[in-house]
Amino acid sequence: MKLTVPFVSKAPSGRHSDGGSLYLLVKPDGRKTWVFRYRDPATGKLRDKGLGPYPDVKLAEARELASHCRSQRRQGIDPIAAKKDALLQAQIELGKLVTFGECAQRYIASTKHSWRNVKHAEQWSSTVNTYCASLLKLPVSQIDTALVLNSLQPIWQEKTETARRLRSRIERILDWASASGFRSGDNPARWKENLKHLLPPPDKLKKVKHRAALPYRDLPQFMRSLKTRQDLSTLAMQLQILTATRPGEATGAKWKEFDLSRSVWTVPAERTKTNQSHEIPLSKQVVALLKRIPNKGKEHVFPGRSGRPIVTAATLKALRSIPGAEAYTCHGFRSSFRDWAAENTTHGRDIIEMSLAHKILSKTEAAYYRSTMLAKRAELMSSWADYCLTSRAR
Repeated sequence: MKLTVPFVSKAPSGRHSDGGSLYLLVKPDGRKTWVFRYRDPATGKLRDKGLGPYPDVKLAEARELASHCRSQRRQGIDPIAAKKDALLQAQIELGKLVTFGECAQRYIASTKHSWRNVKHAEQWSSTVNTYCASLLKLPVSQIDTALVLNSLQPIWQEKTETARRLRSRIERILDWASASGFRSGDNPARWKENLKHLLPPPDKLKKVKHRAALPYRDLPQFMRSLKTRQDLSTLAMQLQILTATRPGEATGAKWKEFDLSRSVWTVPAERTKTNQSHEIPLSKQVVALLKRIPNKGKEHVFPGRSGRPIVTAATLKALRSIPGAEAYTCHGFRSSFRDWAAENTTHGRDIIEMSLAHKILSKTEAAYYRSTMLAKRAELMSSWADYCLTSRAR
């Protein structure tokens, strides 16, 4: 202990040893700091570990810190590496205090760009905030099976589909948290390894509620009643019926999607439920329908407000304004087509399902059968249009 308090307070610039590898470094501008100098066991080079500035760290405290460093060296511990490890561990422990709600927000923010639309992200946030309210403020590292069950059990039987999606979303958020270092261990929201032993299978609880569909035998009369109306909502409904598409695909149709010279309508992937583009063969009746629709240079076939297309609620409103059709839905027309095709045609199931844009083939098979399927589907859709618009049977 070579240094004294009076000397330290007035020490000139340079390096001053107190012994025991403790030094006082004085900069030319008068700033002073304590360092512990030792030889790196791996490289053999001298290293200085800072112990703090003077006068914040007094001489006595500096000697205690140097003593701790010497103790570390005797144990084979590198003082600088040990400090970095301690800081890293502190950061890890702090990270474990990140809440489930924060992880949910970060996961959605990092993933939403790969989702199909903004509405999907909103549904994610709404579902998590509504049914995981008890989890949002808890550290994500503390989420266990019991807490996950508390969120799922109240809706598992009454809102089975919502609960199924919620479980999947909780699982993804917790997987993200684990990958980010905010938690460790098994995922308590996983189905196969965990929850399947605590909750009944959702497919045994889910009650299938079919969309109310107009019987196909009533469609010819129904289509005749539509001829007296020429508003965009009714025209969009006719396009949907004759092409067996989903309501949103029809109302959101754009002129650039149609190739009338080939009689083909290509719905792009971002507007389909399957996230794959869908080619629809157009019957001569559909081509005639499209030519009747006034095209004033608009982007959308059925323009609405603010440069957007009309919404599906418009076609549903038009449907329910027709006497006798109040109980039906626009989506139900796809069921009408499906029943008619199965009962009145000889077309195979694959042709019918592909006409409805249902996935039935692998990518390789779909590419191989594409041209043949389109030709056969053109025959089917032509027969469907003939039935809807010329048949007198009920």
